[in-house]
Amino acid sequence: MAEFDNNDHQGDIFAKAVRAGKRTYFFDVRSTRSNDYYLTITESKRRMNGDNFTYEKHKIFLYKEDFEKFAEGLKETIDYIKANQEVVEKRYEYSENNSEPSKENDDFSFEI
Repeated sequence: MAEFDNNDHQGDIFAKAVRAGKRTYFFDVRSTRSNDYYLTITESKRRMNGDNFTYEKHKIFLYKEDFEKFAEGLKETIDYIKANQEVVEKRYEYSENNSEPSKENDDFSFEI
């Protein structure tokens, strides 16, 4: 978790990174020039490209007026999956000595 100086010219306010297997999710709070906050969610997926790693990134922008409806939709979708299919979550932790993730714990619950 990181916080940034609000005077940053790019509008960075807060950042949180979540590692999950070969993906990392970045949650970044930014501000517009008029000081309105918004959220960017970035998925970064590591890919092997020959002998090198590359990162494929996908980003969405979520504005504060949409937070409630977005959270409701996400919760409804997660609840549907949990009710209709067994959800098996795997937690991974990266080691600096090992490029492959290692399993840490098989129980994981996600609630909004």
